[in-house]
Amino acid sequence: MTLPPDHPDFASSYNNIAMVYDNMGEYPKALSYYERSLEIRKMALPSNHPDLASSYNNIAMVYDNMGEYSKALSSYERSLEIRKIALPPYHPDLASSYNNIAMVYSHMGEYSKALSSYERSLEIQKIALPSNHPHLAGSYNNIGMVYDNMGEYSKALSCYERSLEIAKNALPPNHPALATSYNNIGGVYNNMGDYSKALLSYERSLKIQKIALPPNHPDLAASYNNIGNMYKNISECSKALSSHEQALEIQKIALPPNHPDLAYSYNNIGNVYYHMAEYSKALTFHQRSLAIRRIALPPNHSDIAHSYNNIGTVYSTVRVYSEALSSYERALEIQKIALPPDHPGLATLYNNIGNVYQNIGDYSKALSTYERTLEIQKKALRPTHPDIATSYLNMGLVHSNMGEYSKALSLYDRALEIRKIALTPNHLDLASSYDSIGSTYSAMGEYPKALSSYQRALEIQKKALHPDHPDLASSYANIGLVYSHMDEYSIAVAFYQRSLEIRKKALSANQSDLASSYDGIGSIYSAMRKYPEALSSFEQSLEIRKMTLASNHPSIAHSYSNIGSVDDHMGEHTKALSSYQRALEIQKIALHPNHPDLGSSYANMGLVYSHMGDYSIAVPFYERSLGIRRIALSPTHPLLAVLYDDIGSAYSNMGEYSKALLFLQKALEIRQKSLPPNHPHITKLKTKIEDVEKKCNCFLIK
Repeated sequence: MTLPPDHPDFASSYNNIAMVYDNMGEYPKALSYYERSLEIRKMALPSNHPDLASSYNNIAMVYDNMGEYSKALSSYERSLEIRKIALPPYHPDLASSYNNIAMVYSHMGEYSKALSSYERSLEIQKIALPSNHPHLAGSYNNIGMVYDNMGEYSKALSCYERSLEIAKNALPPNHPALATSYNNIGGVYNNMGDYSKALLSYERSLKIQKIALPPNHPDLAASYNNIGNMYKNISECSKALSSHEQALEIQKIALPPNHPDLAYSYNNIGNVYYHMAEYSKALTFHQRSLAIRRIALPPNHSDIAHSYNNIGTVYSTVRVYSEALSSYERALEIQKIALPPDHPGLATLYNNIGNVYQNIGDYSKALSTYERTLEIQKKALRPTHPDIATSYLNMGLVHSNMGEYSKALSLYDRALEIRKIALTPNHLDLASSYDSIGSTYSAMGEYPKALSSYQRALEIQKKALHPDHPDLASSYANIGLVYSHMDEYSIAVAFYQRSLEIRKKALSANQSDLASSYDGIGSIYSAMRKYPEALSSFEQSLEIRKMTLASNHPSIAHSYSNIGSVDDHMGEHTKALSSYQRALEIQKIALHPNHPDLGSSYANMGLVYSHMGDYSIAVPFYERSLGIRRIALSPTHPLLAVLYDDIGSAYSNMGEYSKALLFLQKALEIRQKSLPPNHPHITKLKTKIEDVEKKCNCFLIK
């Protein structure tokens, strides 16, 4: 017998076909079949029939997967309205509706609304279901996820463990739901920086899935991806790559070629290559991820924004800042459409854009962008969320770069306070805070305090990382730099050598971090006046950078500046000018026109001309440097004091004593604000001023 076209059985068939397309990630096709099913049910069934609620629920689920959150919310709410009329007040399907609405709010970053809906769902389930029903485990799991997203990790862990406890009582020991609980517990430990516990939980999850699921089930791929991310976090990059490649292998068998989950695996592989400093490979994989997402997802889906963000991060790291900014801005455009105005995802993008402005030396834009980041985070997150600490840290870095060290320290201290509350005692973000504080104290000339902070950073890293991790190399280099400033050159060299040893093991011999180690060793030899040895180190640094970086990369300019400095000390003034000129040419292409590095190059060239006795040529170079530094730096930045001193000395040598006194006095004013009264810099400046006063026989009022 032939059924009429609006028979409910057709609706069921269309619904089933839609479910297959949904599971394949072919969301537009799934949506089309769900809508055909709904149209039949509207004709065949009463307006408040539960099957209509199911149709609206399924349509909402597809919209949620497509990132169309407002449409998803509308359909879930329509489903809930029908169920409220058709079902008793504590029916489990009502709990399911509240759960689904909460899930959309969570995706939108509306965590308080999500929490409220999840708790309403749990309340119904507690009445309708036995105390150890698996659905209760699911609700505790979902509430834990919200707390996890809010940075409330202890509450999240408590909820996940309650979920696991119920699941253990209600389900067989190898049920996939137990694997989900272990997976989520692993995620919290990851966020807390407890990577060993995270890895253990992820591996327990995988062990269950291998027993419970077929060998090419997508959930196994998800576990391999989680394990891979964990290995990346502890810098076990070969193991990380292996895990992500296993995930990808499963997905290629189980899923269609443009399924979003494949994009996620390509993204993860890109992240590992980024961590390995193999930036061209990282870029390739992130672009493959983006290509799939653009096919599989609607144009304003958040995952597409994530791909643009990751591509921007690669470009930012290799200092192709125009491409980085373009990628971040495309991501931001999408997220502004996809997310509510105070979603933490927007804050992440503003933060990354701020990083680019910081790197090109546009500190005013960097600061305003970081402030926008913080403004969103304060609305969306709890006051002790780790992301807020990161914003304070970034703002502190801007102030430090501008020479506003007291403001920088204040912001760094606020970041550290939050991290001490939010994170485990050996979390690497705490090491990052101590590192930033140490850097600022070093810039202020407070070397014992700098040393103490750097050593605290190193202590944490030694506990959290394996002995040859590149971050340890950075800490050894920082400590070496402080000892160099303290004229403890033999100790400094030992720390730099330790840094170099690690980097040689951790990276191939042409990696840019090796160049930084050679720079540090060269600086010490230069301070010890061992100029041939210094020159050799700086030239090794330059060769490495030429092999690994673009020809106009600012780090290459840095190498030329170092070589120029040694040539100048050796009296090779023509060579010095040539090196400084090459540095300046690169900086003009790569950096913002008021970046402090350009100011340094002009000042360096002025200094060479002064050493050559060409003071009239030196002064215009100093003045160009001064124009940049006055814009880029705070009025009391030590570099301004150095420059005023150099200009004053040049005028003195030209016999223009009144001008010389003006600039020397400005240098003294800055020094007196930042240094103790008996500091050698102040003593030397006062002597210089007295000598000039005697020469011109005129005295300024002190």
